[in-house]
Amino acid sequence: MNGTVMGRGCRGCRGTELTPVLDLGKVPAADHFPLAGSAIDGAEIAHPLRMDVCGACGLAQLAEDDTRTEEPRGIEPQALRDQAADAVARVARAGLLRGRTVREFGSPHGGTWLPLLVERGFADVDGVADVVLDCFGIMHEPDQRAAFAQRAAATAPTGVLLLQYHSLATIVAAGQWNALRHGHFAYYSVAALQRLLEAVGMSVAMAWQFDLYDGTVLIGAVHGAVEPDDAVRAVRAAESEHTDLGALQGLQRTTDQHARLLRHWLDAMAARRRRVYAYGAASRAVALFSLAGVHRGLIAAVADASPAKQGRRMPGTDIPIISPAELVRAQPDFVLLALRDLLPEVRARFPELDGRWVLDDPAGPSEGR
Repeated sequence: MNGTVMGRGCRGCRGTELTPVLDLGKVPAADHFPLAGSAIDGAEIAHPLRMDVCGACGLAQLAEDDTRTEEPRGIEPQALRDQAADAVARVARAGLLRGRTVREFGSPHGGTWLPLLVERGFADVDGVADVVLDCFGIMHEPDQRAAFAQRAAATAPTGVLLLQYHSLATIVAAGQWNALRHGHFAYYSVAALQRLLEAVGMSVAMAWQFDLYDGTVLIGAVHGAVEPDDAVRAVRAAESEHTDLGALQGLQRTTDQHARLLRHWLDAMAARRRRVYAYGAASRAVALFSLAGVHRGLIAAVADASPAKQGRRMPGTDIPIISPAELVRAQPDFVLLALRDLLPEVRARFPELDGRWVLDDPAGPSEGR
C-alpha cells in the first residue's frame, strides 16, 4: 500500500499529498443495523474503508465515505460519564472555566458535558461562548477545515475551546485499527491539531491525558499565539514515535493478525462446542466481524443495552442483537467484549456472567479480569 493519492485534498489543510496507511477493502457500513432475520444484501458489504495521512499537516483521515445511514443511538457508558466529570474538574483547577456562557458541539454517539458546566453556573447558548465544548464531536465533520473555523468563531475572544480526542498514537500503539470507521473523518495527534488550530488563529495552550479507550487527550485552545504548557509538549513528544508514516502503516499488519487470531479462537470454541456470545454492538466490531468472516455459528448473538439496536443484526452478518437480559438467560460459556472500558461496568451489572468475559484484543482474545 505504497504511493501517494493525488486528487482529493486533505480534509484539514487542502494539501494533496495523501498517503494510504490502512486499507480494509470493502466492508459493511459501521452505522447501519438491519432488522434481524433480513437477508444480507451484497450492497451492504460494499463500502470502501481506508485511512490516509496528509504529508503537509499530518492529519490522519477517512479517505472516502459512501455510506448514508443513521446510527441507532447508543447508551453512554459509565466510563465515559466518569471521565467527563474528571475532565471538567481538572479544567476548573487549571483556571480555564472563566466566564458565564457555554456552547457544546456534540457527538452523534450521545453524551454531553453541558450539565456539568450548568452546575457550575454557566448558561447554555447557541452563539459565541466563553467555554466551547467538543468531546469526540469534531471527528464526525467531513470538512475538517470548516469545522475548526466554526469552533474558533464560536469561542469568545478570551474564551477557551475544550476539545477531546481519541489519540491517534493510542490507536497505533494499542493496535486499535478498528477505530477506523465510516462517519469518523479524522484521527488526531497534538501536532496535527496545533497546525489545524493555528490556521484559524488559535493555539493549543494546555493538555490533559486520560485512560479512556486506552488513551484520550483533552486540549484547551485559546485565540492568538501562546506557548503550550509542559503537558502539551510531553504529549506531542510521546505521540511522535507512533504517528510517523512507518508506524501508521504498521496498522495493516495488526489488522490482518487481529482478524486471523479472532477467527482461530472462535473456530476452536465452536469445535469444543462452547457457546460464544458478544456484548456491545459497537462500530468497532463491524469491520472486525467482516474481516474475520464471523457468523451466527461462531457468535450466537450480540447483546447491547440500546433498545434501538435490539431486534436488529450486526451489519454484514446473520448475528442478531439482543438485550442484556436475554444474554443472561442464555447462560453462554463465553462473552466476547469488544471494548475493554466496559468491563468494570458489565461485571458489576451482570454478576451472573462473572468468569465468562473474554476481551477482544489484537494479540488474541484474553480472559477479562
